[in-house]
Formats: sequence, C-alpha cells, structure tokens
Amino acid sequence: MTFTELGLQPFLTAKCEQLGYNQPTPIQNEAIPIVLDGQDVIACAETGTGKTAAFLLPILQRLKARKTKGTSVLVLAPTRELALQIEAACRNFAPKGITSAAIIGGSGYGKQTEALERGVTILIATPGRLMDFMEQGMVNFNSISTLVLDEADRMLDMGFLPAIKRIVKALPKERQTLFFSATMSPEMEAIALDIVRDPEFIEVSRRGKAARTIEQFAYPVAQQHKMPLLLDLLKTEPFERVLVFTRTKRGADRLANVLEKWDHKSNRIHGDRSQSQREAALRAFKNGRTNILVATDVAARGIDIDSVSHVINYDIPEAPEDYVHRIGRTGRAGNSGRAITLFTAVEEPSIRAIEKLIGEPVERVLLPEFGGTVAAPVISTGPKRTLRGFGRSRRRR
Repeated sequence: MTFTELGLQPFLTAKCEQLGYNQPTPIQNEAIPIVLDGQDVIACAETGTGKTAAFLLPILQRLKARKTKGTSVLVLAPTRELALQIEAACRNFAPKGITSAAIIGGSGYGKQTEALERGVTILIATPGRLMDFMEQGMVNFNSISTLVLDEADRMLDMGFLPAIKRIVKALPKERQTLFFSATMSPEMEAIALDIVRDPEFIEVSRRGKAARTIEQFAYPVAQQHKMPLLLDLLKTEPFERVLVFTRTKRGADRLANVLEKWDHKSNRIHGDRSQSQREAALRAFKNGRTNILVATDVAARGIDIDSVSHVINYDIPEAPEDYVHRIGRTGRAGNSGRAITLFTAVEEPSIRAIEKLIGEPVERVLLPEFGGTVAAPVISTGPKRTLRGFGRSRRRR
C-alpha cells in the first residue's frame, strides 16, 4: 500500500517523498482512510510507529479541501516536547495557507499570545497552558472541527483529566475526534468513549505491548551497586545514544553530574529545566554532541529520535504503563533497540506488574558481583554472556 493508494493527494505524497516517508506504517495504513472519511477514531499502537503522520496527513488534506478560516484543529499533547514535535511536523507537511502554533508551558506568553490573536489553523497545546489562556478569554473554539488527543494515556496519567473535560466541554459538539494512545486500559477506554462519537477502533498491536524491535532485560542489583552497574553497562554495551530514566528531578541532576565526572558526554532533561535548556539538551542529543541523556518521565513522550539504541531505567517506573512509554524511545522506525531495567529485591513486584502488562517475561540478567538476587527464574547467568543482536560477547573478571 502506498500513500497515494490510501487516498492522499499529490501535494502530500510529494512531501512524504521529500521527507523520506516511503512506505506507510501499519497505523498509517489503518488510520489515514478513516480520518479522511471524517470518522472518529480510538487508536492504540506501539510508540515510534508514526502516529503523528497518521492523523496529521489526512487532517491537512481535509483542511485544504475545506479552505476554512479560524482555528479548525486542536491537538492536545501531554508534554512540551511532544507538542513542539507535532508543530514541527505541521510546518514540514502543511501547504501554504495552513498555519500552526504550539501553546505550551515553560515558555513566555508573549509569542503565544500573538499567535492566538493572529489566529492559526492548527493549535497544538498542552492542557495546562491552554487552560490558562481559556481563563483569560483568549481562546476561540467556535470554528474547531477536529480534536486530536495524542498520547492520551499519558495525559490522563499526568492528572490532566479535569482539564481535558473542561476543554472538550468548550468545543463544538459537531466535530471529529481522534484519540491516539500507546496503551489503553479499560478505564481509559471508557473515558475515550465519553469524548468520541461512534468511533472506529484501530489496534495495530496488543495493548500495552512494547515494540517487537526492542530487546528487554532486567538486572537485579543491590541499591548501593546501581551506579557501578550503570557505569559498567555504559562501558560494555555497544550504544549509539542512551536515554537513562530516573524517577526524580534531583536524581537526574545527581546522575548527570556523576556521568560527567566519568567523562561521559551527557546532559539532562526534566521539569525544573527551562524550555531553552530542554530544547538545547535535545538538540545536542540529536546531533551527537552528547550521547547520553538523563531524563525523568517528562521526556518519555517528547523524544522522537530514531537512533536511540538503548533505554536504561536506572529507577524503575512508578507505573507499568510508564515502562512502555519509556522504552518506546528506542526501537523506532524499524530499528533495533535494547531496554535495560535496574531493580532491587524489593522492586521485584514492580517487574512482575510490568510483565503482566506487556504480556511476556523480561529476561533477567544476574551479575552476582553487583549484589543481584532474583526471586524469579534467571534466564541468563554466569561470568560470560552474549549481547544478542549485536554480535558481541564479553568476559567478566
């Protein structure tokens, strides 16, 4: 199937070709014709599978055909990084006359106020900042014909449900609603069904399932040995770019400082960093000036870099769903990736909850020199192991 066969017009297929979109992904194959028909959608797909283009391309085609004025499309995203990523995609694909702007926290109000006063065709926003402008009476939703909730599960996990309900209530009832998510719990599906009307359900992978291109490993470790184990992994794993996740902002700062002392080219990204600092850290990571990025979950949905070879969960995530979001930063666009989780003995139940969600065991790698013990059967042990998929082995002394 080609983009043309999906119903996209030449002005979009030419853009796809220019940007290297040669073949539609499964979610694009399923979603584009349905969105073009104007139907509501509830879609669940693995991260890194092209969901942004799956809703953006058909929306742009419908906008060009209607030639409407005012803000016609509202896209809600959980994080600043994801909102900026979607806005960048709009600029890449949109034909002349279709404009866009990102309304996000962490940035000044001046330019965002100007964009709202000027008027844009597609408004991409994080719920908190959009609520700020709504309370000031600066947002006009009268001409909204399409609502997109991207990474909806993450927005709900972050406590945005009350804001989303208020935003949806302020929108015209006659609209198309597209609900895209990486995971879909029964509770969230019930929320989605309150927002959409007679939707088409799209599920190109098992709900909560990690991408098939990701190898997953869990390393039992004593708490005091976590840092030495991480440093050892960074020496022995054949990585290109590594995302290291911590649970707290302070933990991210502390870990990044240690890595710098060990001469690793690293940076950090979390909620206490300014927007300019976060954007600079992402640029440096993307262009290779740094190859290790330490992050809290604020970044789990905002990093779209195909060459992230490894995700390391230095701290196990609080919720099993966050595990899927984190490791989805690797193994993207058909590339292979490795996800490594460090966990202590008291965190064994958390690993089991993750396994229950993804529907498969995570291979345990026991390294006794780092104080690891496991309650579950160990699949890989001993002083020597092979790094599957990378054609490399190592010997420990």
